[in-house]
Amino acid sequence: MTSTYENGSEIAIISMNGKFPGASNVERFWDNLMNGKESISFFSDEELLKEGIDPSQLNNTNYVKAGACIDDIEMFDASFFGFTPREAEIMDPQQRLFLECCWEALELAGHNTENYRGRIGVYAGVFSSTYLFNLYNNRALYNSVGELSIRHGNEKDYLATRVSYKLNLKGPSVNVQTSCSTSLVAVHNAIQSLLSGESDMALAGGVSIVTPQKEGYMYQEGGILSPDGHCRPFDANAKGTIFGNGMGVVVLKRLEDARKDRDKIFAVIKGSAINNDGADKVGFTAPSVNGQAEVIADAMGLADVDPHTVGMVEAHGTGTPLGDPIEITAISKVYREQTDEKGYCAIGSVKSNIGHLGVASGVAGLIKTALSLYHKKIPPTVNFEESNPNIDFENSPFYVNTTLKDWYGNKDFPRRAAVSNFGMGGTNAHIVLEEYNPMKENFNQKTEKEQLIVLSAKSEEALDDSIQQLREYLKANVVDLNHVAYTLQVGRREFSHRATVVAKTGEDVIELFKNNNRVYRGVSSNKRKVAYVFSGQGSQYVEMAKGLYDNQPVFRKTFDYCCEQLLPIINVDIRKLLYFPNQEALDSEELMQTEIAQPAIFALEYSLSKMLDSFGIRPQIMMGHSIGEYTAACLAGVFSLEDALSLVAIRGRLMQEMPSGKMLSVALSAEKAKVHLFGQLTIAAENTDNLCVVAGTEEEIAIFQKKMNDIKVQSRLLVTSHAFHSAMMDPILDTFTHEVSNIQLNKPKIPYISNYTGTWIKDEEAMSPSYWSKHLRNTVRFKQGIDTLLEDDVIIFEVGPGQTLTGFINQQKAKFNSKSNPIHLIRHPKNSQNDINVLLTAIGRFWVEGGAINWDELHDLSQVRRLPLPTYPFQKERFWITKVVSNTNDVHESSSCIALNIKFDKEIEHNETIEKEVDITTNPETKSTEERVGLIWSELFGIESIGINDDFFEIGGHSLLAIQLFNRIQEEFDVELQIEDMFDEPTILGLTKQVENVLRNRTGTEENIDENSIEDIEAILKELEDTAR
Repeated sequence: MTSTYENGSEIAIISMNGKFPGASNVERFWDNLMNGKESISFFSDEELLKEGIDPSQLNNTNYVKAGACIDDIEMFDASFFGFTPREAEIMDPQQRLFLECCWEALELAGHNTENYRGRIGVYAGVFSSTYLFNLYNNRALYNSVGELSIRHGNEKDYLATRVSYKLNLKGPSVNVQTSCSTSLVAVHNAIQSLLSGESDMALAGGVSIVTPQKEGYMYQEGGILSPDGHCRPFDANAKGTIFGNGMGVVVLKRLEDARKDRDKIFAVIKGSAINNDGADKVGFTAPSVNGQAEVIADAMGLADVDPHTVGMVEAHGTGTPLGDPIEITAISKVYREQTDEKGYCAIGSVKSNIGHLGVASGVAGLIKTALSLYHKKIPPTVNFEESNPNIDFENSPFYVNTTLKDWYGNKDFPRRAAVSNFGMGGTNAHIVLEEYNPMKENFNQKTEKEQLIVLSAKSEEALDDSIQQLREYLKANVVDLNHVAYTLQVGRREFSHRATVVAKTGEDVIELFKNNNRVYRGVSSNKRKVAYVFSGQGSQYVEMAKGLYDNQPVFRKTFDYCCEQLLPIINVDIRKLLYFPNQEALDSEELMQTEIAQPAIFALEYSLSKMLDSFGIRPQIMMGHSIGEYTAACLAGVFSLEDALSLVAIRGRLMQEMPSGKMLSVALSAEKAKVHLFGQLTIAAENTDNLCVVAGTEEEIAIFQKKMNDIKVQSRLLVTSHAFHSAMMDPILDTFTHEVSNIQLNKPKIPYISNYTGTWIKDEEAMSPSYWSKHLRNTVRFKQGIDTLLEDDVIIFEVGPGQTLTGFINQQKAKFNSKSNPIHLIRHPKNSQNDINVLLTAIGRFWVEGGAINWDELHDLSQVRRLPLPTYPFQKERFWITKVVSNTNDVHESSSCIALNIKFDKEIEHNETIEKEVDITTNPETKSTEERVGLIWSELFGIESIGINDDFFEIGGHSLLAIQLFNRIQEEFDVELQIEDMFDEPTILGLTKQVENVLRNRTGTEENIDENSIEDIEAILKELEDTAR
């Protein structure tokens, strides 16, 4: 195959989703097509009687007991999309399922619409709502919810805009209605929107679901319906079609954008056209040869495609004796203008498999065609035995393919196909497609690096389902985990229930999730501040963060810069010492020296911070341990990076020049340790309530340690060369103060906690040279600093080598009942875990806690692409209003079994409160005001039980429902209320008080109450909704 010519107007199909007869998704749909399966259902008399079919029809020989059904049309995850149960029940299942279908299509495309920077359009059409009969026959329900709510849930007008609203899509949102050609016209309109720049991504499709599904139809001689329930396109025995239920959606992008965004591309649309027959036909509902030929010619011309290069046509193919010959005549007329070849192009119709999906038929054919191009196979058209005598296939370019066929390419041109869709009324659509050539892409290079797998859901149950779905997917598919990780990170909305795991292969993911091994789970909160704590001296080791230096560009670049700035000051290249050691023992000894250790620790911590910054992680508060406070101060802007590097080098050199000393960590509080001090021994650091550090000469520390051993107190020598924060530092204080006075000190822009005071740094302290000398000399009040830090609900990173500060914080946090579990970025020197694993685990933990991540920075974007991974596991429930057959106006119980019970709080003895369910079947006149108000709430929301203190907006109320609520209450009690009073108490109890106050204050004459204008009401309700959010 030669490379295709591109003119810049190509459109990529990056995702497809649908629900078809016999197939709950596109994968099963393709399996059915390949296997030549006909997915028409034939019903028993028992099934039809159960659906309420007139028994007299069942014996009618013209009654065809067949249909093309889809499963679970009554099931829906209402809470996921923010619908109340009542709203879900009165919504046409076409609208519900299409909403889910669009959500899944975007997830299959690997795009999180919340983070997508372009505009996403929606172009779609829907069949007339037959579910309305179920609602209108139920007069009690109708009177309860009102005409407007029913229309909003069922009218065609709201299909596309509801998707845009619920998915927060801000491109054009257009409902399309052209009868049978609706969904392909929607695709054409979406293409034009993309080419004009109105949209940057577009959803296009249609849905047609008739209720009840299990219902036959009456065959009429000469009509368009099949006499036996089978659709036989182009066949000699074709006598009509059978209508079916289903839906489909494609996600489209400009090809250049799809490549840039690393999308999976199933096929490329080269051109499309639509037109209308006008009056050039025998009747309004009849097809037109000229109209069809013109739209095909227009599409081929726009695509700049020669007909002899087209290997497959998905025809409209309804299986009618009149329509099929007209269609073949029209397309042959166009092709014959440029080629005399015969029988080279396969033609078929998906209607032979699934029936005629009406407004969704075009997108079903488009999905079939795109899959054929992607898989390089042409599926069979079923029910074809002998061609219609009015179709001369032998002398046409076409043949009906009846077996699964490998679609072999041509060295001179790519595989190409076309799709036709013609609407009753004369609106025709034709689209020309081409296979996608991924030769220039580099996505197939297998990588086996650690990857961070992230999953989230709105509930624990859904999260469990997500994990299981991913495990099943990885069992069934051999994929690069790099692509999987990237897609889950950037291509999914982030919900509060989260889980992460770090793994190299799909097999690792399967096992780790199965055994819950190294899996982090939790419920996130976006209200927590991010805190950095920076390690102090003694934590350094050879090869600390080497894995990050080798694999993280931002860390390496920043660390290189710091080391190069330090080189002329300390005459040592820290990189060689850490990452290219000659003799590790000698290098470790050198790294322990203060004049090397302090600059090395600072450079490492600063580089780690900048790496986190590239991931989108930034501190809101900070604290350092001794030398670590310099990193905090530098990030806060107290001094520049260059000045900070110079200062820590000078500090380390001055300390190095002092007599050597020792520092001993002691398992005692500072107060208890002081009792045992002698000579020049000093409390150098208070780390926790039960852990401090004593500093002094080597001799004094040796004596002190023996004393601790004698009294059974644990102690440990720290890896330092000198006794910091002790009297042994006094000789350098004036010199260091002078050095600090030579640099520019600024007010901190990020708050951090001072080691010197154990509380928040003050501007005058940070900008005082003498502060930094006191900081060098005096006790590190880290314990007090931790206590200050834990006053906030914070997510804590230990930024530095090891996990020492994590241990200190964990010891202190118990007294605060704190949930903060510090996250360390660097492995402990005795830990065999590699640095990338530790880093990804840290990022995963941060994300589970509620942190936001710039996921792109975790990947080499030239090596990743988006995959169609398992979509959100909707937690579906049954929402259905059964059609009322009788003529009574009694309330018909809905299938979600809403009992309309209200919970009322009643005070009882000892001021205890209980909740009581109230029987609502008694005479309304005997009910309390509270019960009557509660009943109205329950009917409007469709919620089984509502507490009298439940907030209207928190349980799903909105402006339209609020107006309905007030109208119902005013009608029920013959009172006038002010809607703005809902501010005070938007609950059953609050509204009850309002009603009772009005009733109580009534006199012999009616009060004059000012009415709010429509504008006033809208403003009040918007303010209420905004407040509730």
